[in-house]
Amino acid sequence: MYSQEDLNSAVAAGAISKDAADALRAHVASSRDAVPADAEHFRLITGFNDIFVSIGVVIMLVAMAAIGDAIWSSNDGPSPVSAAMVAGTAWMLAEFFTAKRRMALPSIILLLAFVMGTFLTFVGLIIATLNDVAPNDTLGMLLLAGSGLLTAGAAWLHWKRFMVPITIAAGTAALAGTAIALIVAAIGPDTANIENIILGLVFAVGLVIFGFAMRWDMSDPTRETRRSDVAFWLHLLAAPMIAHPIFALIGVTEGENIGALAAVLVLMVYIGFGLVALAVDRRALLVSALAYVLIALTFLFREFGAVELNFALTALVIGSALLTLSALWTPIRRAVVKGLPADLKTRLPATA
Repeated sequence: MYSQEDLNSAVAAGAISKDAADALRAHVASSRDAVPADAEHFRLITGFNDIFVSIGVVIMLVAMAAIGDAIWSSNDGPSPVSAAMVAGTAWMLAEFFTAKRRMALPSIILLLAFVMGTFLTFVGLIIATLNDVAPNDTLGMLLLAGSGLLTAGAAWLHWKRFMVPITIAAGTAALAGTAIALIVAAIGPDTANIENIILGLVFAVGLVIFGFAMRWDMSDPTRETRRSDVAFWLHLLAAPMIAHPIFALIGVTEGENIGALAAVLVLMVYIGFGLVALAVDRRALLVSALAYVLIALTFLFREFGAVELNFALTALVIGSALLTLSALWTPIRRAVVKGLPADLKTRLPATA
C-alpha cells in the first residue's frame, strides 16, 4: 500500500509523472466508490513488519527505562535518568526507523516516547532539585508550565528533523498544558471552583486547537500531503478537550443517575458534533463523545423499563447509527455542506 505522501515523493523524484499519479488516485477512488478525503486516510502501518519493529522498539525503551531507574531511582517522582535514557534512545532509533525507513507506527511510538521522556526528565530534575523546598502549589504549577514549554521546544526540534505528522499535535499539547498551568498559577490553585475553571480553560484551548487543525486542513483540501495527517492528529487532540468539559458541565461524568434532561442534552450535543464532523469531514468529535452517549442512552432505556436489555439496546442503537453513518457518509455530508457559505465550501474537502 502506498500513501499519498509516497506518491507525491515519487512525482518529486521523477519516478512517475503528476498526471500518472493523479490517474492512479482517481482509479483507486473510483474502485472504492468513495473520494479519498471521505475515507480520512492516514498512514499507520504498511505491513506486519511495522508491528514487528514496534514490539522491538517498546521492549528496547522499557529496557532503557529499567536501566535508568537502576542508576537513579526516585521515590518522589519520575527518575530523570530513566526518562532521559528513554528520550535519547527514542531519538537514536528514529534516526533509522523514521529518517531512513519511514516506518509509520514505529515513528509514532518513538515520537511519543521522546516527548514523554523529555517531559518526565524535566519534571524529575525539578522534583530532585526542589526536594528540600517547602511545597507550594503555585510554584509547582509554574515549574510544570516550564517543563511543558521545554517539551514543546523539544517536539519542535523533532519535527524539524523527522517531520512525523503527530509531532505537531504532541508539541501543541505541551503548549496547551503550559498555557493552562500558567493561568492556574496566576489565579491561584486554591481558588474556589478551580476544577470548573480548569474545565473551562481546557474547553477554550480545545477550540483553539480545533481552529489550528482546520488551518492545516484548509491548506490541503484534497488531502494529498502530510499536512492532512498533521490535521488528523490535531483533531484527535482537540476532540476530547472540547467534548469532556461540555459533558462534565451537563453532569454526565458524575454518575449513572444523570437525569432525563441531561441525557437528552447529551444526544443533542452529539448531533451537533455529528454535523460539525460531517462539515469538516473528520470523525474525531464523534469518537471522543461516544462514551458519554452510551451513558445517556443506557439511562434513557432504563427509565423506559428496559432494565435487563438497556446496555444491549444502547450498543445496538449506537452501533447501527455509526455503521449507517459510515455507509452513507458521502451523501449525508453532501447535504450538510450544501447549506454552508460558498467561500467556506471551497476550503473544505470536496463532496462527490
